Amino acid sequence: MSDSQPIVPVILSGGSGTRLWPMSRAEKPKQLLSLTAEETMLQLTARRAAGEQFGPPIVVANAHHADMVEEQLAAADSTARALVLEPIGRNTAPAIALAAIAAGGGAEPLLVMPSDHVIADVDAFHAAIQVALPLVRDGWLVTFGITPDAPETGYGWIKVGEAIGDGVHRVERFVEKPPREKAEEMLAHGGHTWNGGIFLFRADIYLGALASYAPEMLAAAQQAMEKGRRDGARIWPDADSFAASPSDSIDYAVMEKAPRVAVVPVTMGWSDVGSWDALHAISHADAGGNVVRGDAVVIESSNCLVRAEGGKRVALVGVEDLIVVVSGDDVLVLPRGRSQEVKKIIEAMQKSG
Repeated sequence: MSDSQPIVPVILSGGSGTRLWPMSRAEKPKQLLSLTAEETMLQLTARRAAGEQFGPPIVVANAHHADMVEEQLAAADSTARALVLEPIGRNTAPAIALAAIAAGGGAEPLLVMPSDHVIADVDAFHAAIQVALPLVRDGWLVTFGITPDAPETGYGWIKVGEAIGDGVHRVERFVEKPPREKAEEMLAHGGHTWNGGIFLFRADIYLGALASYAPEMLAAAQQAMEKGRRDGARIWPDADSFAASPSDSIDYAVMEKAPRVAVVPVTMGWSDVGSWDALHAISHADAGGNVVRGDAVVIESSNCLVRAEGGKRVALVGVEDLIVVVSGDDVLVLPRGRSQEVKKIIEAMQKSG
């Protein structure tokens, strides 16, 4: 593999983002929304993998979002080399298999990124990529470990093993989303990172690992692509073939089983913006700790997140630590600290609906 071979960004945009209801919904999930900046999260993801060392991205998305994805990429000065339109969600491992096949399945390095994460320090991210590349060229599967700053129970963790290069370590083991006590212990002990779900590896090495550890998944992805339909950059994998694939994450299917897996720990202002609380934490607040977007009046209130969209006005007086989101005809009100419970609302609405 030549040193000049450009990195192929692989942007995973299949998620539905229900934790940010009512703004994020199946028809327009969070990566297609302007939540953290003027640009959408998909556009910010594409921009952080632009430049001379990167080729055009391969985007794996829900077939219903094809037009929106193409429009947003164009607005961010990006054009997809391939837009792989999943007929059905099968988790990250099969989605990345489709992308690796679309890339040609050779020695191209693939930079796999979820489309709905925030990275504040893009320079640090690019530096970590450079640190990883020599091992990637040598056939290692590399993940980027986020330096932890809290005993987070919502992420998987990685135990960092021996150094195998400057700033690169062997992964000693992947740790499931831990209970609070275990997370506090890992944070205090050091030597652990969060598993941010961002990877760098050669397409052929990833497909080879699938052949070893998840052959049914590889066969389903290959057949889906062979029988698929193409129109310009758009690829529709065959639905029946892809549906036969097991649904599994890349962590379970490959990373936890393969022998040559490395981690590059990095501090880069990362957030998966997995809840309204997370959005409040990374957003610029006023003097009272309020984060306000849209037509809202906030009086004698503190530490609130207020989002008003769709021509509705919101007024808050004398409250604190509230999340208030208005989108279309839906209104969400809950105390800060409980935004992970939005999924309870979704479940209740699905039962009643």
